[in-house]
Amino acid sequence: MLSAQRRREVIDALRRGTVPQRSLDAFAVGMQQFESTLDDELALVKSGGSVFKAVRGEYGSGKTFFARWMQERAKKDGFAVAEVQISETETPLHRLETVYRRMIEHLATSDVDRGALKSVFDAWFYTLEEDVLAGGAVNPNDAEGLLTKTNELLEQRLASVSKSAPMFAATLRAYREASAHGDSASAEGLLAWISGQPNVAAGIKRIANVKGEIDHFGALSFLQGLLVVLRDAGFSGLVVVLDEVETLQRVRGDVREKGLNALRQLIDEIDAGRFPGLYLMITGTPAFFDSPQGVQRLAPLAQRLHVDFATDAKFDNPRAVQIRLRSFSIESLVEVGAKVRAIFSEGADSSDRLNKLANENYILQLARAVAGKLGGRIGVAPRIFLKKFVGDVLDRIDQFPEFDPRRDYALTIADQEYNEYERAATKASDVELNL
Repeated sequence: MLSAQRRREVIDALRRGTVPQRSLDAFAVGMQQFESTLDDELALVKSGGSVFKAVRGEYGSGKTFFARWMQERAKKDGFAVAEVQISETETPLHRLETVYRRMIEHLATSDVDRGALKSVFDAWFYTLEEDVLAGGAVNPNDAEGLLTKTNELLEQRLASVSKSAPMFAATLRAYREASAHGDSASAEGLLAWISGQPNVAAGIKRIANVKGEIDHFGALSFLQGLLVVLRDAGFSGLVVVLDEVETLQRVRGDVREKGLNALRQLIDEIDAGRFPGLYLMITGTPAFFDSPQGVQRLAPLAQRLHVDFATDAKFDNPRAVQIRLRSFSIESLVEVGAKVRAIFSEGADSSDRLNKLANENYILQLARAVAGKLGGRIGVAPRIFLKKFVGDVLDRIDQFPEFDPRRDYALTIADQEYNEYERAATKASDVELNL
């Protein structure tokens, strides 16, 4: 059962036509085939392994939903998570330093929804102090002695990372010193630099004796350092989702090749065991994985990601490096609609009316009507369907006692409500074929 706040978050997101950030288990449909495999893979990562997973699906199949559902599952198991939207301009895949920065900006734990790096560091420092005190070599009242011993332990824990990312350890040490002595301005500046933020003042960098900005290769080394900190702070590991990697198909040829090569590099580094404690997931359309403008443009990457999808989808292997999400059917739209109605009506004074007027038969009618507007392409319909069902139907039943959707509501969808994929589906439905 969801709290009132969580129910509100879910309903507000669906009303806007977006995927909720949390509580996706409450209305997830069709995830059973993946649950045990994902749990096994997370267990592998938790034990010090690493996993790469590619998720393919047409628009409307729920790739973003799947990724967030998986992140929620991971957070409940003690993982930190981060979702990065790949884009042509703001977060190009070949700029791994930018991907790293976005990852840190969106870093989340079960306690912190976004920007969790400070809390992760603080949890780690607390763990180090507890380990030092447990050794009995320092008086708990000796603040400076505790700081010194904690820094020594910090160096020991980061020894392996310091070989490839000495600046990570140096900045973390300086951040620890500044925090311990109440210098919040310096601590915040150092945290910004280790987060990959640009334009950090030179004076701040001098505190840690570092220069410049984190580059492509530095980003990978800093990711190694973060994984060490997360493990020592008691986290199970880190789940990173790179969403909408298909945007690579729209960039200039040379930029596309750099992005594909960066993806190949990440896969190879994971296979080589460079990132223990990392679960990396990417999402993309079938065209990205199969077309010459996507993965197939780089043969080594295509070889690593190839999976045979010629067999019936019911026999898909969830353990494969690439998995396929099935598009929604009318039946699954009705199922998710009923679950959303249950979330909406829980605790509402109008729950009896909601369940009666928006019953499964009405949900079926609305689902068919929305799909009809989209040229019968049911797989493209979930976002618009849920937006209309919540905002146009459930909200009105809840607010107006005399409102009956069968009598008082006719489905209309303004052109500006469609995104590019949905608009393309409506135009396809307008084409007349002379047979």
